[in-house]
Amino acid sequence: MGFIIPAKAVKNREDRLVVLNKVAKAVVEEMRGVHSEYVFTYRGKRLRNMNNRAWKETRARVGLRQVLIHDLKHTFGRRLRSAEVSFEDRQDLLGHKSGRITTHYSKAEIANLIAAANAVCEEQSGKSPAPVILKKNIRYAPNGQPSGNTA
Repeated sequence: MGFIIPAKAVKNREDRLVVLNKVAKAVVEEMRGVHSEYVFTYRGKRLRNMNNRAWKETRARVGLRQVLIHDLKHTFGRRLRSAEVSFEDRQDLLGHKSGRITTHYSKAEIANLIAAANAVCEEQSGKSPAPVILKKNIRYAPNGQPSGNTA
């Protein structure tokens, strides 16, 4: 399930596709029919601001006063990366045009980085990988072949 946010309500002024996962879809479905036009309302009118009293009171009630609405987007990006969602799909789901911004929103999980660093310690097929030489000066004989002397 998904929906389009009209360009006038989006920071970059382009229509934005929002795709809902099954949890978000369930929330929307539960609210369906409460209002004839809008999903989330207050006293019969559409919500115009997400950072309202209800949001602040809810954060306080669950002990997360420091959590901002924008933190949820970062959390989503990190969870997408942790779930090994492709970079391109993360970029689309987060609504980014710039890959640099997508990278900012989906930092690696420390456990994944530790596992990746440890992966080079594992022997594969009984032998360790050869070291990589970053710079090597090779002297060439007059016939164009390496002379075997390295500096």
